[in-house]
Amino acid sequence: MSEAVSRRSAVRLLGALGATLATAGCVAAVPPRAAPRKAPPAAGPAGQPAGTARIDALLGRLTLDEKTALLHGAPDPAPLGQAGHVPGVPRLGVPALRLADGPAGVRVAARATALPAPVLLASAFDPALAREYGRVLGREGRALGQDVLLAPMVNLIRTPFAGRNFETFAEDPRLTADLVTELVRGIQEEGMIATVKHFALNNQERGRDTIDVVVSEQTLHETELRGFEAAVAAGVGAVMGAYNKVNGVYACENKALLDELLRGRWGFDGWVVSDWGATHGTVGSVNAGLDMEMPGGTHYGAPLREAVSGGSVSQDTVDLAVRRILTTMDRFGLLAEHPAARPARDAPAGARFARKAATAGAVLLRNEHGTLPLTGAAARSIAVIGPTGQVPFVGGGGSAHVVPDAAEAPLTAIKRRAGNGASVRHVLGEDVYGRALPPTLLTPPVDLDDRGVDAGRRWSHEGTFTLASDDEWTLIVHYAGKRPVVRLDGEDLFPVRQGVAEYFAGGLLGASPDGLTVRRRTLALKAGVHRLAVTAEGGDKGLRFRLRHTTRAGRAADVAEAVKAAEEAHSVVLFAYEDATEGRDRTSLALPGGQAALIEAVTAVNPRTTVVLNTSSSTTMPWLARTGAVLQMYYPGQEGAGATADLLFGDVDPGGRLTQTFPVDERATPVGGDPRRYPGVGGRQEYTEGVHVGHRWYDAQKVEPLFPFGHGLSYTTWAYEKLAVRPGRGGLRVEFTVRNTGRRKGVEVAQVYLGPAGSLRLDQPVRVLAGYRRLTLAPGQAQRVTVDIDARTLSSWDPDQQTWVVGSGPREVFAGRSSRELPLRARAVVTSR
Repeated sequence: MSEAVSRRSAVRLLGALGATLATAGCVAAVPPRAAPRKAPPAAGPAGQPAGTARIDALLGRLTLDEKTALLHGAPDPAPLGQAGHVPGVPRLGVPALRLADGPAGVRVAARATALPAPVLLASAFDPALAREYGRVLGREGRALGQDVLLAPMVNLIRTPFAGRNFETFAEDPRLTADLVTELVRGIQEEGMIATVKHFALNNQERGRDTIDVVVSEQTLHETELRGFEAAVAAGVGAVMGAYNKVNGVYACENKALLDELLRGRWGFDGWVVSDWGATHGTVGSVNAGLDMEMPGGTHYGAPLREAVSGGSVSQDTVDLAVRRILTTMDRFGLLAEHPAARPARDAPAGARFARKAATAGAVLLRNEHGTLPLTGAAARSIAVIGPTGQVPFVGGGGSAHVVPDAAEAPLTAIKRRAGNGASVRHVLGEDVYGRALPPTLLTPPVDLDDRGVDAGRRWSHEGTFTLASDDEWTLIVHYAGKRPVVRLDGEDLFPVRQGVAEYFAGGLLGASPDGLTVRRRTLALKAGVHRLAVTAEGGDKGLRFRLRHTTRAGRAADVAEAVKAAEEAHSVVLFAYEDATEGRDRTSLALPGGQAALIEAVTAVNPRTTVVLNTSSSTTMPWLARTGAVLQMYYPGQEGAGATADLLFGDVDPGGRLTQTFPVDERATPVGGDPRRYPGVGGRQEYTEGVHVGHRWYDAQKVEPLFPFGHGLSYTTWAYEKLAVRPGRGGLRVEFTVRNTGRRKGVEVAQVYLGPAGSLRLDQPVRVLAGYRRLTLAPGQAQRVTVDIDARTLSSWDPDQQTWVVGSGPREVFAGRSSRELPLRARAVVTSR
């Protein structure tokens, strides 16, 4: 039997084998095989099972045109800036649906709370915090006129190059499942319909529209599917189909995934919506179980009606898709005669939570010689370096980008916290928005730094400039209105790109501090004469633009200024960035631009330098050894400045832990050096790493990471002792003591890992994450920690038996601070019967 996903592949609950788990002479029963699970009948505000009779009556009165209109998006006559709209059927009281992007806040035209990126939330290892995060999203979504939230994203972090890693949670299936469960519950408790995405294996942006992901059945079930299964068990209302193919079939027309697995085995009874533009046909998609096409009706409008008339799609199939949508709407009270009133938006409450989440998830990667927290002389003389010290980096680009009510600059928060008696100086270090071109640079002269073009008018200028020597320039255009055409030596520097690449340009670099759209281009220019031509059209509303640049000399001057400021200050806080967005993958794991050289130069003169990373995913750090501290803040949301200051000055303990392994270099990753794994060869990508995703691969290959999964430092010290393992709750109960051995109150994330079973002839990881507990302890305080290892964690997916099988025999259990710092070890015996 092939291990590829087959037509009968499915997740079943624990297999026919009963089992007992024994340690120290005690046994505990593992639950026998259960029937396919059904999602809860209600998890929305209505609190009642869907009204079947009401849905039957509606279906009986709907025309075919009205039915198909419910199955695809359409323009909103009163748009709120959301991603999608379904018009409803007003004559029968079926309201319109508005669907908004929402991984890190509700993305509409109005301002909303910009929450920390999901990867930062996940770093807190706190499902209760995820529940609260979901409630903020759900409440704001309802308040902003939305019905469906296109979140959460639960695709695993498989490659650090993936452009959307900041939008998801982790490389680990168990942690992902725990967090998505609570996030879905939080969103839906507030009356919003959550949409888990992207089903399945959308683990990169490069080639996402066409890539064929080839994966074994065991790998699929033990890695990527676990988060989606957990979302279904939590009662998620909608599932978004992915762009890519899975084992040769597009995800949005993959019957094995949508019908046999998602609905048949997991019992999902909500609706499946395509990602925007991910529907590739009519008959194959609707017959496979795709209910809704977005954003328009290319395949589910007239072509679907024609397919019904021609007999290639049955009326029953259309009715079933409509029923799923209406049933879910009814479950959330949207079909009620008097729907629940929308709440008022509570911006202050959203801001308070955003700061709480940002501080909870921040990860202190390095802290040598007490560099942090900043106290005494270290807190009174500070050089803040880097563009994101002065310009707040709120979030990544693409569908996760949210414009907040306000976002403070870290420099402002640091100055406020340091107090009036402190010296806090900012220097740029690296110029990302450019300096004005001197008006006399061009012949004839022209000022291009702030030009306006009235509506209906056209302005152009062409001139030349001369370079005395070869140079590297970055030309940067800022504009509001129609983008100016800028040609250098006849080449259009900023052509309109295809698809999302045109619109998703990053959360930091895509817009200037005053809100203008930004595009940039770096060129190696030869000495001699160059021609520069600019053409600008005012269009309907007028145009404002400026053309700026950076040069090699300007960059050297910025670094020199930063070095001088570092020499004169006691402490340095250097903000470094990497701007990721939907629609493109990273091209390198190194910090972009000249940031590595900047860090090297600054740390050479001041070893008391803290590097604050506003990056999307793991980063290589050839400069690490010279730093005093490194604080990973990812994309911290609108309250990132205050949260960063809280952490730098020790007002809170950094309680975040890495949810992804940081590699030493780009080749030392689970997909490094094998193009078949990433980005794929000839449109085909192979998940040949198998079940060894993330930290499991580093363990299996004995590769030393830069920072391991689960790593994170504290401002205090910790001790682990007295590990005991015994049967409990259908699995194993693990108990141990964690003690705060330092002088400060601190936060610890105690982690438990489980070794493989020798009895299973299936590929198994060296260790899997089996559980964790987030603790806050006072100095000297100890707490007895209990972590239950459930039967699923003790099991592997057997593709021959098509079920989960418990691994019997000796199993090692580990406890400690990360996947590589596990001071406690014990053995349990799992006995099958």
